[in-house]
Parts: sequence; C-alpha cells; structure tokens
Amino acid sequence: MKTLLDFLPFVLFFGAFKLFDIYVGTAVLMAATALQMAVVYKMDGRLQAMHKITLALVLVFGTLTLVLHDERFIKWKPTVLYAAMALALAVSLWLLRKNVLKMLLGAQLELPERVWHRLNIAWIFYTLFMSAVNAYVVLNYSTADWVSFKVWGYVFPLTFLIAQGLYIAPHLKGDEVPKDGASQ
Repeated sequence: MKTLLDFLPFVLFFGAFKLFDIYVGTAVLMAATALQMAVVYKMDGRLQAMHKITLALVLVFGTLTLVLHDERFIKWKPTVLYAAMALALAVSLWLLRKNVLKMLLGAQLELPERVWHRLNIAWIFYTLFMSAVNAYVVLNYSTADWVSFKVWGYVFPLTFLIAQGLYIAPHLKGDEVPKDGASQ
C-alpha cells in the first residue's frame, strides 16, 4: 500500500502532463503530494523528515512554476532534493559523526557498523549522481523529454535498491537454526 502511495503523485503528474501540460501536471503533483502526506500522517501519526522536505519542495517549486509560469522550477526540484539529501548525509556522517541511515533504519535492520557506514556513503554518491543526472536532463532536453526521463529514470533507484539489498543480505541475521537441524 505504502509503495503504491509513494508513486501515486508522480503517476498523476505524468497523466496530467500527457493530457494537458506541465502546469496542470504541476498543480496535480502539488495536490497529490499534499494528499499523500495527509494519508501518510493519518496512517503513521507523523511525517518523517524526508516527507516534510519533499512536501515543502513540491509546494515551493510548484508554486513558483505556476505563479511565474516557468516550468524550470518544477524541473529543478529533484536536483535540489537529491543534492540536499547528499549534503545532509555527508554533513551528518563526516562532521557530526552520525549515520542518518542507521538512525532511520537501525530499529528494522541489524547490521555491522562498517556496513552502515558503507551504505551511508553509497547513498551520498547515489543522491549526488541522481542530482547531476536530473540537472543534465533539465539543461539539455525538452520538458517532454524530462518527463519521459522521470518515468524511465526509475531504473536508477530500482537498480540502486536491488544492489543495496544484495549488499546487505549476507549481513542480515536470520532466525538461528539449532545445530542439529531441527526447528523449534
């Protein structure tokens, strides 16, 4: 349910863009993201920092896009979001000596410290990469091409998440099986 909810604003944005234009798509994205966050808040009783940042950026960049009638703002939102994530992860890790990923996911995953450290670094480079790729597409391609990239560009996060899963899988502690092979 939550995975579907995560993709809903973008799916609605894409549909509105295809049926109308970037401005209707932007308005739909803003409304769908606000609704998405209301549902997440209702389900979880709170919004995580990433939810708040995403909502704020969608609303600010969307408003600028609509008020100034300039599509560049909504197109730059992912670049700013990914760059901010990279900066936050890097500052937390190297200046504050805190691992944000472990703080967020440590209750769900038990991993060695070196794995948490490597994951954090991988996320820094991944978010920098995504920021740079979005900036490249914004600067060198049309709005229609950028929207298509947003659809087909999901191969990057899916590939990254699969690679991350493969990396952490050997480090996950499963249920211990007794030495005689019998289950309890």
